[in-house]
Amino acid sequence: MANNYPKLHNAAWPGIVGKGTPDSEPIIALDTLLKLTANAEVDGQKFDGIDLFVTAPHFDIDADAGEVRRMTDHIASYGLKVGSFVAPIWGGAGGGSAMGDADDVKRFLTQVKKAAKIGQQMRELGIRPTGGIRVDSSTGVEAWDKDPEGNTRKIADTFREAGKIAQDHGEIIVAEGEICWGGMHSWRENVKLLEMVGMPGIVGYQADMAHSMLFVLGANAEADRILPKDFEWSDKAALDAAYHKVADALRPWTLDFHVAQNDGTTFGSGDHEKTGRHCQIDDPNGRLDVTKHAGYWLRDDKGNLTRRMRHICWDGCMFPNAVMERQETWNKVLGAMLKVREAHGWVE
Repeated sequence: MANNYPKLHNAAWPGIVGKGTPDSEPIIALDTLLKLTANAEVDGQKFDGIDLFVTAPHFDIDADAGEVRRMTDHIASYGLKVGSFVAPIWGGAGGGSAMGDADDVKRFLTQVKKAAKIGQQMRELGIRPTGGIRVDSSTGVEAWDKDPEGNTRKIADTFREAGKIAQDHGEIIVAEGEICWGGMHSWRENVKLLEMVGMPGIVGYQADMAHSMLFVLGANAEADRILPKDFEWSDKAALDAAYHKVADALRPWTLDFHVAQNDGTTFGSGDHEKTGRHCQIDDPNGRLDVTKHAGYWLRDDKGNLTRRMRHICWDGCMFPNAVMERQETWNKVLGAMLKVREAHGWVE
């Protein structure tokens, strides 16, 4: 029997991230993404759900109970479940820096609370069996670097309060480490931050395969570089060993997982700058062996399945609209996700 866990989700936020500004492409409507996700099919198998960015124009963070119910019914009409939420915790989206002043932190936590409340309602409506509330430090590396110890402590305090809010709503917080987020820009800093928060199982790590791979190169964190500056990508054994070191350090904290591909460069679009460049799944410049490297996160250091992630999600931020609006793109992604599940999944 083919594995049926973890469930396979697509992400809606690539229709928003890096889009909608005067110098970028238009935002892709949620309905377009729902239709493409629902219509993707490989050998009779389909996506199980979608993960959402809880922000307008996709899904307003200030939606009332009636609007949440209507959105739930609408997504269900596509035959999809709902997984993790991206909470709009950044200043430009109504939030604030996790290491900022009292007003910043209040706005950050208010956005978390709103997202958690919607998440709880969707759980109660039966459409959201798995998933967490995704956050980051909402601050740049340069600002964090002015007081690394003190700023990490502030971020940890904010994340701890976010964790308490999540618990009150039956939710978890999943913090996505990327090279662009202060205090979360290296594998060591992520571990240090999560240990300081001290809420395992409630405040954890969201591992994006592509973003997490950049940690081995020390981008924005030279002291935490694992591979040498003159590293040649043809040395796959060295990449495997370095990436395994990152995964071993962060896997105990990992509560949410994104399948993705990466060409090893950094890229920015719109107002989202200097982060990892997601590639199409079949990009010849992709540096990851997606099926194999997914196992670094979905299996423990002895190779045993952790079964911790009940669903996994594809993340392909910053693809051009022409790519995202082709059905074939999502058929290929689904095919890759199915290979990950066959290699590292299970039957229930």
